[in-house]
Amino acid sequence: MSPQRASSQPTPERRISTSVLVIGTGGSGLRASIELAERGVDVLAVGKRPKTDAHTSLAAGGINAALGTMDEEDSWQQHAADTIRESYLLANPHTVEIVTKGARRGIEDLERYGMPFAREADGRISMRFFGAHKYRRTAFAGDYTGLEIQRTLVNRATQLEIPILDSVYITRILVKDNVVFGAYGFDLTDGSRVLIHADAVILAAGGHNRIWRRTSSRRDENTGDSFRLAVLAGGRIRDPELVQFHPSGIIEPENAAGTLISEAARGEGGHLYNALGERFMAKYDPERMELSTRDRVALAAYTEIKEGRGTEKGAVLLDISHLSRETIMTKLPRVYQTMLELQMLDVTTTPMEIAPTAHYSMGGVWVRSDDHSTDVDGLYAIGEASSGLHGANRLGGNSLIELLVFGRIVGEAAAEYSAGLLSQQRSPEAIDEARTEIAELLAADGEENVRALQRAIRNTMTEHAGVVRDEAGLLAGLAELDAIEARFDSLGIHPDVAGFHDLAHAFDLKSAAIAARATLQAALERRETRGAHNRSDYPELDPSLRVNLVWSLDRKITREDIPPVPDEIAQLMRDELSVAGKLLE
Repeated sequence: MSPQRASSQPTPERRISTSVLVIGTGGSGLRASIELAERGVDVLAVGKRPKTDAHTSLAAGGINAALGTMDEEDSWQQHAADTIRESYLLANPHTVEIVTKGARRGIEDLERYGMPFAREADGRISMRFFGAHKYRRTAFAGDYTGLEIQRTLVNRATQLEIPILDSVYITRILVKDNVVFGAYGFDLTDGSRVLIHADAVILAAGGHNRIWRRTSSRRDENTGDSFRLAVLAGGRIRDPELVQFHPSGIIEPENAAGTLISEAARGEGGHLYNALGERFMAKYDPERMELSTRDRVALAAYTEIKEGRGTEKGAVLLDISHLSRETIMTKLPRVYQTMLELQMLDVTTTPMEIAPTAHYSMGGVWVRSDDHSTDVDGLYAIGEASSGLHGANRLGGNSLIELLVFGRIVGEAAAEYSAGLLSQQRSPEAIDEARTEIAELLAADGEENVRALQRAIRNTMTEHAGVVRDEAGLLAGLAELDAIEARFDSLGIHPDVAGFHDLAHAFDLKSAAIAARATLQAALERRETRGAHNRSDYPELDPSLRVNLVWSLDRKITREDIPPVPDEIAQLMRDELSVAGKLLE
């Protein structure tokens, strides 16, 4: 019997009040928190994993801004053009303009906080090429860019004395009459409940790519928490089917399968080979080769493996051994260290075996483009939890600048919203519902294991909604998901002396199921091949589907028109949009 069931004492409940609650302590959540604190607004940040170990810390290659330090011809307009073109025209042009215009300010903010960017001998911030960028506009810190950004933001938050609770799992956003009034959750260590009253809530709890079997996310992150919290509060999800499969995830050891080898390895001149020794990108994008977009490289690698030209272990080869040892040690140190630690493989002499891995949620919570507010008053979403910037293919390096730009903007918007509230209505019923949900799960003593059901969802998504999809597979996936969800009534939840992580896994499972259903349904609706979304039964791009698909909890999907691209940006999008060179199953 669990400690919770053995006790007849009432469960302790901690009550906290703040002006703005930030859910998520990764880069976007911290940047929003910093903006609020610098404005003198009362803010609390909560997260379910240590703030120094957020998913942001895994971002390796770099952060985009048209600074012109290396290529003076670059501009925010060209950055916007590259972003929209590579989104396959599904990015919201207004969102793109906000990010690309605000990118310089984002970099300056990081510099102000002490970010150690790589620099040229004369002090200029160094810039590297990333795939599908016209100019060098990706700033970096070796290949630990995300980690250095996270450290920099944590240090700034510490200076500002921002309260951060990074062992609190939020289970519900509290709403009355479509207006936010806080959130509810529990402490992962002792199971005590946490009731937080807040004027505004910023959702920065990441994406949903952990619902696939091979993924660049760690075990208990990016499980779709943002999706679940948003839709239960009254929000919607936009473009959940648009998931980026990164071309280069390692395939072993099993417990680390999917761990990324930075795109910087290709950016610095790495070559891709199949098992026959062919540089296969020549067949898929002969002009850009390994510097092609992630969706094309991932599909190329998938196709080579699927058609039998992969290695015995089901991979292709990424080779950087022709680069100088100095280049590898100064610009790709994480790649070197990762492979040495996980496989005892020396990348200065030996190619790496890689395969596509679920990497990034390009869709997310529906938000307005200007301030990332949602359908629910007082609720905002940022970072990978949000949508609008990336469309059907995220430009490498854009995710880190997005969190800097919109972290600042949403912090400002939430501050103004809080200051403008004359009163706040609360709902005892909403609080009781959140309490009851936790209590009922803790009382669950069935035979179904949470981890087994999580694995079942990952298997379903991998088999039926991976790099290449078709109608039969997606319908089979929905049927399998129905069967998996039917087993939820027989869950067994067993907290122990190590803490209440089993309860957290149960909520992760609920989130994963919602995220999986939204993804499968939207993938079924998008009957075309566009960017990272590959339908073998609809291999062509359909101009009529240049729309965003918006999913709601009633399982309905609506089509949302995308604003036109401004002329000054459209003129820079010279390359005709094409799927030429994309081989399909």
